[in-house]
Amino acid sequence: MKRTLALILALVMALAMTACGGNTTAPAPAATTPATTTPAAPPAAPAAPAAQSVTLNVVTSYGGDDGNRGNFEAAVAAYEAATGNKVNDGSGTSNEEWKAKILTDFETGSEPDVLFFFTNADAEPIITANKVVSIDEIRSAYPDYATNMKDSMLAKAADGKSYAVPSSGYWENMFVNKTVLDACGIAVPGPDYTWDQFLQDCQKIKDEGYTPIACSLFEVPHYWFEFMVMNNGTVANHLDVPQSADDAAGKKWAAGLNDIKALYEAGFFPANTLTASDAETVEMFNDGEAAFLIDGSWKVGYFNENAQDLNDFAISYVPAKGQRSASEAIGGISMGYFITRKAWDDPAKREAAVEFVSQLTSDDVLSTFVTTEVTALVNGAKPSGLNALQQSAADANAKITAIAGAVQDSLTAEARGDLFANVQNVVTGKMTAEDAIASALALN
Repeated sequence: MKRTLALILALVMALAMTACGGNTTAPAPAATTPATTTPAAPPAAPAAPAAQSVTLNVVTSYGGDDGNRGNFEAAVAAYEAATGNKVNDGSGTSNEEWKAKILTDFETGSEPDVLFFFTNADAEPIITANKVVSIDEIRSAYPDYATNMKDSMLAKAADGKSYAVPSSGYWENMFVNKTVLDACGIAVPGPDYTWDQFLQDCQKIKDEGYTPIACSLFEVPHYWFEFMVMNNGTVANHLDVPQSADDAAGKKWAAGLNDIKALYEAGFFPANTLTASDAETVEMFNDGEAAFLIDGSWKVGYFNENAQDLNDFAISYVPAKGQRSASEAIGGISMGYFITRKAWDDPAKREAAVEFVSQLTSDDVLSTFVTTEVTALVNGAKPSGLNALQQSAADANAKITAIAGAVQDSLTAEARGDLFANVQNVVTGKMTAEDAIASALALN
């Protein structure tokens, strides 16, 4: 660097002397320069400039107690070592507050360079505002970008384009505490578990002094909402969004909300379900105070870190009624990596962002994130070393006959928040299910 600066200064001085009269007489050497100094060798031809390292601002949901936090940190470290670039990690825990903050950052020009975010309606504001770059546009400059993914599994936005490179997919199903079930003389439910059997089991569990269902209706009623809606419809029409509370889809939603109300009135939820946090009810389940928990594949990571004995838990099936089978579940790939327009338009960051996403979604790296999840990888993921709970999930998922995405993902954040906030009003009789649906649809 010093040599380069010296050459630049010498050129500047020579040009200045020429401009001031073309005097070719060399100036006297500086007093500090010995007269016998050996002449310097002529400078070598300048080499191609080395790529400058950059710092990428990256935001993901791999924060907090996410089970893949360690895998994400390892992948970031590998990227930094391979490229010389740095990552400013702004990851947080995925919830409505986190989503709202990200959208606000885009509105104020504070968006990251790479974003790991939902690919559903939550992403539409940043897509319609031209804040993220489509995969097709990226491939016009980097043809191999995301070619290890099945194009058919790339989420499409309202404009028909794909913007996010998917990571691992999710499933939602029922976790069971086998210790509680054993104490109550109940077998772990199988893929033929019916609603009537479930109600009988819940009553037996309650009579034995345990809580049948670990759930915070205050914070996470959406898992039960999804399955109760499917229980009153089919996996094929699960993603139908009502136009009103009185149409076929609206009636299905109302029946599902009323099933949750029936469970609440029977005393099958925790006594503090209307005020408890999700963390509190999950801890109740982990501590052997509750029998059933509907949650997603991400919760396996929580039990890996917090359960005293993973053999106490298993992945089972949500009880079914009507035309649905208990082997039909909620699932899909709902998140992926977006490259923002801010990074794409920055020559210093464009290639760094493309390389980051390419590395984080490579076959080898994604396989470290996956235990039983689905992926869009053409060659599939290759997880290894499954523990007892992960193997239970793999065994359960092997018997899943069909999946549907979460219908809540078709709602705007405002409509979804309104609907789930009113679940408490429905179960306590302060509002009818139909009125709760109408209120949400008015905001959608």
